[in-house]
Amino acid sequence: MEQFDLVVIGSGPGGYIAAIRAAQLKMKVAIIERYEKLGGTCLNVGCIPSKAWLDSSERYHETIHSHALHGIEVSDVKLDVKKMSERVSKVVEGITGGVAFLMKKNKITVFYGHGSFKDKNTIVINGEKGIQEIFAKKVIIATGSKPSSLPGVTIDKERVISSTEALKLETVPKHLIVIGGGVIGLELGSVFKRLGSKVSVVEYADSCIAAMDVDLGKELQKILKKDGITFHMGHGVTSVVRKGNDVIVKAKNKASNEEIELVGDYCLVAVGRRPYTDNLGLENAGLKVDERGRIPVNEHLQTEVPHVYAIGDVIKGAMLAHKAEEEGVFVAEHMAGQKPHINYLLIPGVVYTWPEVAGVGYTEQELKQKGIEYKTGKFPFLALGRAVASNEKNGFIKVLADKTSDEILGVHMIGPRVADVIAEAVVAMEFRASAEDIGRTSHAHPTYSEGLKEACLAATENRALNI
Repeated sequence: MEQFDLVVIGSGPGGYIAAIRAAQLKMKVAIIERYEKLGGTCLNVGCIPSKAWLDSSERYHETIHSHALHGIEVSDVKLDVKKMSERVSKVVEGITGGVAFLMKKNKITVFYGHGSFKDKNTIVINGEKGIQEIFAKKVIIATGSKPSSLPGVTIDKERVISSTEALKLETVPKHLIVIGGGVIGLELGSVFKRLGSKVSVVEYADSCIAAMDVDLGKELQKILKKDGITFHMGHGVTSVVRKGNDVIVKAKNKASNEEIELVGDYCLVAVGRRPYTDNLGLENAGLKVDERGRIPVNEHLQTEVPHVYAIGDVIKGAMLAHKAEEEGVFVAEHMAGQKPHINYLLIPGVVYTWPEVAGVGYTEQELKQKGIEYKTGKFPFLALGRAVASNEKNGFIKVLADKTSDEILGVHMIGPRVADVIAEAVVAMEFRASAEDIGRTSHAHPTYSEGLKEACLAATENRALNI
């Protein structure tokens, strides 16, 4: 039986990054992937293909609707969704191939097949080479998550689909009904709206992207509604029935109890994700999951069995690829005797609609709940030179700072390229910067990042200079 210092089950962002860091720290490492390509959900049917679709659909939409404003006359524009889908597949192949290269570069042994515990140190791999057993001194469970559904709703993968199937469509839906007004639902709803679909969103909560700052959800909904997406907020889905190529969705308003009926040719169920811990043989290693299917861990991300760790979507916290990556590095370094650190408050969240949405730190509603006194600085992109020059005037940057110390407690943005701008806020908050610190830091002009400087100035005795 081959022996390894570390065996990682799952090759998504958390798993493959953990394997690389452990290999850098001179461990003999193996990684197990049950599918034919490395990279997990993120690289194969999540982050990467969805961003490729968003980019392609955005280019098409701009060609149809925005180029004339810039003096570019375009006619006879044709949409080839099949070719668009093929491009997405090539992007995925390139990146997953890159991960395979990194495994070879770092001398990490890759096993393809389903990995499970025979006992706390023996991992069974049922895969392309039959059944194999390997010995692990330490184990990281990094098996990620799968799309969730609603009680009584069957995802048939044809007309009632999850994000996995939506990312592989080669035709544009006539009417896409999206159940769920969170990140996945709005990103994919945006893709198909740009490509010509009628899009209806049904959401039980009263605002979109409910986990983020409430002002962001309100602004995003307003912008997407203006773009033509229909919202049915505060509605709980009661049934989803397929009849031929039609899908009938019924939902009730939780306030008035009135029922609505929507008929579309596709229904995207985007109500979140659940930890994927199926058939891992956890009981053979002495492990259990909690009521939500997550694996309990301590502050070092160790399970009840100290040499077995768990990271990413299978444990508590936000289901984000970059959170899993940080945890992968954290665990590898902890195993090596180092003292790594993760500040979970400073893991940013991003929505890749257009405009983009990003946030880090406390939301305004969280500060109110905690009774923390704060001050607010807000700056609209409408007043930013780069945004006006680019005709990207929607949105704002909002800074929340401690009322007494001026330390930045939260930064929330909706606007062009804020997925990149948010990084400056994360770094500043990691070093416990004040709003005045950023306000007194030179920012290149004209850039989108100037909006953060102006919002920080606005939080510092209303000192914003361009509004």
